[in-house]
Amino acid sequence: MTPAKLLPFNFWKLSFWQQWFRVSFSNNNIASLNPRQIYILPTRWGLLYAIMLLALLIGSINYALSLGYYVTFLLASLGQIAMLHTWRNIVHLQVEVIHAEPVFADDSAEVSLKLTETRNRHRYVIAAHFVNNAETIIDIPANGTCVFTLPLETQKRGYQPIPRITFYTEFPLSLFNAWAVVQNPLQLMVYAKPSVNSQMIPINNHAKISLGNSIQSQLMAGDDDFLGHKRYETIDAKSRVDWKASSRGIGMVSKLYSAATQSTLWLDWAQTEGLAFEERISQ
Repeated sequence: MTPAKLLPFNFWKLSFWQQWFRVSFSNNNIASLNPRQIYILPTRWGLLYAIMLLALLIGSINYALSLGYYVTFLLASLGQIAMLHTWRNIVHLQVEVIHAEPVFADDSAEVSLKLTETRNRHRYVIAAHFVNNAETIIDIPANGTCVFTLPLETQKRGYQPIPRITFYTEFPLSLFNAWAVVQNPLQLMVYAKPSVNSQMIPINNHAKISLGNSIQSQLMAGDDDFLGHKRYETIDAKSRVDWKASSRGIGMVSKLYSAATQSTLWLDWAQTEGLAFEERISQ
C-alpha cells in the first residue's frame, strides 16, 4: 500500500488539523484568545513575497549590488513588522457566545456572539466562521465590544453542541494569516423539519358544540356569554327556554350560552404508518 493511501482523505484540509490545535475553552461562557492559542502562517501572497525576497537576495549577491541588499532587507523588515501586527490584531480578544435561536432541521441557525477588545487598540478585519459555513467580518473599536451573528447550517434534529468557532485575520498586508479556535459548551435546539406532505391531525371533538345543523365553534357549553338559539330538547332546563322567541311561531327554542375553552390537539403516531422514522417525526 502506497503512503498516499495511508493518509486520510481530508489530510490536506484545515478541518483535519483543527482537532490537534490548542483550543480556547470558555470559562463562564467567555473565552480569551491567549498567545498560546494563536497560530500564524504565511498566506499565498506571503509565500510569493518570500520568493521575491529570495530572488532579490540572490540577484544582489550575484551582482554585488549594495542598493539591492538595502531593498531586500528593507522589505524583509516590512514583512516581519506585518507578521507582528497581524498577531497583535487578534491576540487577547474575549469571545462570548450569547445565544442561539432554535431552528428546524436543514435551516440555517443564527448564533449571536460578542467580541470584546481589552488592550486599548483598534482591531480591524476580524473574520469568524464555523467550519464549512459562511464567515462574518467585523471591526472592533479600542476597549469596545461588537455583537454579531454567525450562520450555522443544521442537518439533524435534537440538541446539538455548537461546533468550534475559528477567528482569523490577515490585517494589515495579507502576508500572514493568524487564527485561533474557540470552543463553547452552549447547545443549539434543532426541531424536526415539518413534513411537506402534511395530513389532517385529529382534534378533540368534545370541545365543539353544534349550532344548528352546519355551524361549529371551538367553544364549550357554559354560562358566560349568550351565543344564540338551538332547537329545544327535552333535556334542556326550563330556565333556558326562550319563551319570547318561541311565541313567534318558530317552535320551541332554547338559549345557548358559551364558555371559552382551549381545544385539545391529539398527535397520533399510528396515523403516520408507512413512513421512515424521521419522516414520521416530521409528520
